[in-house]
Amino acid sequence: MSSIEFILYLVINTAVVLLVAPLFMSLLKKVKAKTQGRQGPPLLQTYYMIAKLFQKEAICSPNSSWIMRVAPYMNMAAILVAALFVPLVFVPGSVGGIGNIILFLYLLTLGRFFMALGGLDAGSAFGGMGSSREMSIAAIIEPTTIIVFAALAFAFKSLNIFDMVFASAATSVLATPTLILIAISLFIILIVETGQVPVDNPETHLELTMIHEGMYLEQSGRNLALMELSSAVKFTLLMALITNLIFPIGIALTLTVAGIMIAVVLFVIKASVLTVIIGLFESSIAKTRFFQLPNLFTMAFFFSTLIIIIEVFT
Repeated sequence: MSSIEFILYLVINTAVVLLVAPLFMSLLKKVKAKTQGRQGPPLLQTYYMIAKLFQKEAICSPNSSWIMRVAPYMNMAAILVAALFVPLVFVPGSVGGIGNIILFLYLLTLGRFFMALGGLDAGSAFGGMGSSREMSIAAIIEPTTIIVFAALAFAFKSLNIFDMVFASAATSVLATPTLILIAISLFIILIVETGQVPVDNPETHLELTMIHEGMYLEQSGRNLALMELSSAVKFTLLMALITNLIFPIGIALTLTVAGIMIAVVLFVIKASVLTVIIGLFESSIAKTRFFQLPNLFTMAFFFSTLIIIIEVFT
C-alpha cells in the first residue's frame, strides 16, 4: 500500500467517524424516547449540543489541577488514534502497528484512565464516585474483553483488525455460527464499555445510578464537548467492529470515490440498524444492580472461551 493511500485512509476514516458519531447518539435517544411514548430529540440535536459547547468557556473547579484540564484532550486523542485501527468504509493494507488489536485495547484503556483521572481531580463527590465505579467495572470487564478479542483473533487467525475486516469482506459468507457468537460477545462489550442500560443509564444524573456521566459532571464548555464527542466516537467504533466483521457488505476494498461514497452510505445504514437494536434492547430491560453486573459479563466470557476451544482443537 502506498503512503498516499494510507494518508487518505487516515483522513477519510477520521472524518467519517467524527461526522457520523453524534448522529448515532441522537438516534439512540430517539429510539428510547419512542419506546416510552415520547417524541425524543431531533436527529441533529447532538451536533447542536456539541457545537454550542465548543463556543462556551471551560470553567474548572478551583480545587482541580492541570489534570482536569488535560484529561478531555488526552481522552479524545486516545479515542481518535484508536479510530484509525477500525476501518469504517475502506480497508487499507497493514502498516506497522496500525490495526493491531492489542494496541487498540490499550488505547481504549488509556482513554478510560484519563476520563476517570479527570473525574477524581475535581474533588467532587459525584466525580469521585463515578470514577470509582467505572474502575471497579473495568477491573471486572477487562479480562472478559481480552478473552472476547482473543476469540476474534483465533477466529480470523490474525491480530490485525485490517486483516480481519478484509477477510470478512472477501468471503461470500456473511455470518458463520462462530461470528454470531463473537457478535453477541462484542454486543455485550459495547453495552458495558459505553455505559448503556443495564450497566448504566446515561439519561440520568441520580446519585445511586450514575457511573459514566459522573466522571465528567464537573466538565464544562469545550472540555465537556470533547468528552461527549469522544464517548460518541467510542460508541461508533465498537459498532463498526460488529457491523464490518459480521456484515461487511459495501465496505470498499479499493480506494475509489464511488466505492467510498457507497461504503459511507451503507455503513450509516448498518450502524443505524444496530443503534435501533441497542435502543430497543435498552428499553426492554431495567438497570441491573451493581453487584449483579458480572452475570452479564459471564455470557460473553463463556461464548468467547467456547470459540477459542473450538478453534484450537479443530
